[in-house]
Amino acid sequence: MAAIQIRDVPEPVRARLAQLARERGQSLQSYLLDLVSDEVRRQDNLAVLCRFGEGRHGTRLTREDVVSPLHEARAARDESIRDESPE
Repeated sequence: MAAIQIRDVPEPVRARLAQLARERGQSLQSYLLDLVSDEVRRQDNLAVLCRFGEGRHGTRLTREDVVSPLHEARAARDESIRDESPE
């Protein structure tokens, strides 16, 4: 594994990070590794979402292809509920 060093961290920032680590029952090193790992995962997730948003992957369905059956199913459900309710 590689080592990463951060220089010139202001003391209040280091102190707050140490406090957050203690609150989680972790060493500062473990806490910072979790933070960095979470950021990498978030960026990977954003990259996937961007690829889908650009239309390179995913569906060829239009919004209407998805919404129309949903509205029809809800209307049928509502009608069946009305038919079953005592008057």
